[in-house]
Amino acid sequence: MPETASPESASGIRVVVTGMGAVSALGTSLEENWDAAKCGRGGIHIITLEAGAHGPPPQILPLALVGQPVQEQLEAVLGHRVAALDPTAIYAVKAVHEALQHAGLLGHSILEHRTSVVFGQGNGGSHTLDRAYERFYGMKSPRLHPLTVPRVMVSAPVSAITMEFHVKGPAFAVSSACSSSGHSVSQGAMMIRAGLAEVAIVGGSEAIASPGTMRAWEATQAISATTCRPFSIDRDGTVVGEGAAALVLESLEHANARGAAIYGELRGVGMSSDAFHWTQPSAEGAVTAMRQAWDGSGVAEGEAVLIASHGTGTALNDKNEAGAIHTVFDGRNPYRVIATKSAHGHLIGASTALQTVLGLKALEEGTAPPILNFLGPDPECDLDLVTGEAQATAARILVVNAFAFGGLNTSLVFAI
Repeated sequence: MPETASPESASGIRVVVTGMGAVSALGTSLEENWDAAKCGRGGIHIITLEAGAHGPPPQILPLALVGQPVQEQLEAVLGHRVAALDPTAIYAVKAVHEALQHAGLLGHSILEHRTSVVFGQGNGGSHTLDRAYERFYGMKSPRLHPLTVPRVMVSAPVSAITMEFHVKGPAFAVSSACSSSGHSVSQGAMMIRAGLAEVAIVGGSEAIASPGTMRAWEATQAISATTCRPFSIDRDGTVVGEGAAALVLESLEHANARGAAIYGELRGVGMSSDAFHWTQPSAEGAVTAMRQAWDGSGVAEGEAVLIASHGTGTALNDKNEAGAIHTVFDGRNPYRVIATKSAHGHLIGASTALQTVLGLKALEEGTAPPILNFLGPDPECDLDLVTGEAQATAARILVVNAFAFGGLNTSLVFAI
């Protein structure tokens, strides 16, 4: 457990992480994702998206897609079919299954009586929606698949999780673009601190690399033509990834009572809105979220920090985040910065959760994973970046940032 003093909360209930799971272009388990990240193996590749007979010409762009047969893997461990689900829900259930197994709670009675599910999602079932529109507009068919609505809804992964693992406590989706799973962590912790649950299953999932959705993302002019290069000179945009990540949160009292392994404590939460612009970030909003999380964490000045940055690889976001980090931490705490989107791409609603589990693994092993695709320093992003190869870290504090389109920000502080 952390050696620094625990922050005070209105309830006095401390919240800890007891299980983690992950699915991304880096692998379909937490260990596969962590091994790839720390060894500098990226999952971004140039992909051709075919829009079908009624669509425009193929789109060629870098993407970070899940390369393994997740549906088949999940069906093997569950013992039944999951074909009724959109990929985003399949990824969510797979990550949650691993997280519950990791926590020793798979099949536990606590799931039915005292557990909450709060899961983040940016877009809903994009692959299902693409197929439905192709059928309706392209093929002129008035009849769509009867499961179209359940597959498309933003809350579909939450419902799939509750049904699969028999969770009957408070359950809902959080949708705040790239901050979705950051908000899910904070809301799950609030469920525990409010006494509505002893356990919260939190995280996020996303599967938006469908032809129609990617044309929309291309129109934002935030997508790279090459690869994701966070904080690098000559960076040209982000790269969309797909997958999911899940964390099991518990009250410290409950975790200790059952002898659970603890992988970190949630020490601080910061949330803010820029109230500024749809796609351009605000330095003020980023600083507000980070400072709120940090000031509430109770971490002493001078303690080393590992920052799992939002680090999208876009010109404005990286510059904005670098400035906010300087404002909050310079002169207070030494810090190093990682940016794992350079390996697994931007998972939108799942990004914060995936960066959290990789960050907690980094603290556990004392190894900071490298930022990939780095071409050289940008004077406007003058941070202590981990580049080249993985580097040793003695940090016991993790800060995880997310600054979403529409100006919705989260920052989380964990300690081991």
